[in-house]
Amino acid sequence: MDIQAAVARLNSQLPLKARQTQLSPALKNLHQAILRSFIEHGRAPTGAELEIGLHGEDLGASLHKLGEADLIVLDKQEQLPVGAYPLTSEQTPHQIAVNGHTIHAMCALDALSVAPMFDETVNITSRCHISNSPIKIRMQGDTLLEARPDDAIVGIRWQMPTTVAAHSMCMEMVFLENRATAEHWQDGDTENISLFTLPEAVAFGKGFFLPLME
Repeated sequence: MDIQAAVARLNSQLPLKARQTQLSPALKNLHQAILRSFIEHGRAPTGAELEIGLHGEDLGASLHKLGEADLIVLDKQEQLPVGAYPLTSEQTPHQIAVNGHTIHAMCALDALSVAPMFDETVNITSRCHISNSPIKIRMQGDTLLEARPDDAIVGIRWQMPTTVAAHSMCMEMVFLENRATAEHWQDGDTENISLFTLPEAVAFGKGFFLPLME
């Protein structure tokens, strides 16, 4: 699939940038501060840290608005963020090492998006969705420095999120160890399942996520 078409298709199913654009400047800044906290501190920000940038606005109401838009994922008490696409403190198969911290990405595409989104060096540790064999990737910005195996594929089963996207559609955005495994998983369904090489997936993820930091 053409990368621009893939970005457009994902934006139609999970319109994060369109939702962010509708926010007030204070809420947009809050959203971006949550994202940066994962990269800078390896965790979601605390309530006290979030209060600093709100200039008196109600934190609970602000987080609720971001959660309603599915721009962030809130904890079970719906009081503090545990994730903001593409990053999460929840356990997933996709581990990200960045700035001396270890965090998680919500899906395979998200994992490849972190380095270009923040222009950072990251190490990704994940596994093949089918065989469970390890997948390790090192990136600097949008450059792939190392990948094992280097012919790994990102597979996406296109679907609308049924709950928060992190707990539904993200489960079907996966790493696959090679083309043969990926095509077996796709099973001829090219309309609903797309396969991307690692460089294609990096370009796709950058095109989808980088606008959130603009």
